[in-house]
Amino acid sequence: MAPLHAFFLFTGIVALLGSWILLLIYSSREDFAWGLMTALLPPLSYLYALGRWRVAKEPILIAVAGCVLIGLALNK
Repeated sequence: MAPLHAFFLFTGIVALLGSWILLLIYSSREDFAWGLMTALLPPLSYLYALGRWRVAKEPILIAVAGCVLIGLALNK
């Protein structure tokens, strides 16, 4: 793996982890049950974010950027 691909992969994973943590914070502030579901079932947190676009727009955009970076890293 080229160093640039490794950098993209690492940055994409960090971006996805950061977006999940932001979603955990936002969902916990709004409702305890959503915060708990976000902590226990991370994919569900993105469904929450799509339903609450105005509240959780920033984490979704960070997650999309992370997915693009991972896609660039895995595209050889």
